[in-house]
Amino acid sequence: MTKHLKLIAAGLVLFVAGCQPVASPVIGLIYLDAKGPIAATQATGMREGKACAQSILALFATGDASIEAAKRAGGIQEVASVDHHSTSILGIYGEFCTIVRGK
Repeated sequence: MTKHLKLIAAGLVLFVAGCQPVASPVIGLIYLDAKGPIAATQATGMREGKACAQSILALFATGDASIEAAKRAGGIQEVASVDHHSTSILGIYGEFCTIVRGK
């Protein structure tokens, strides 16, 4: 019986460890909606571009959350700041977005 409990406990630990499929400065196992900085310069920006990548069950992931994709989306040539926005719901759905501001 204890062998089965150890296997169940090990499986539970692996499951919970996989519940954070997106990068974030904080952890939210049930729900996550957090923003954070990546980089900034002294330049000010008027335009904003956003690029995202999504994950389902931490098994399937797709998208382009690169700075270049965000620059293209906002028509930005000169980057003033780069931030990110992470969302995760029960480890079932996750999204990581790069937000670029500039000229």
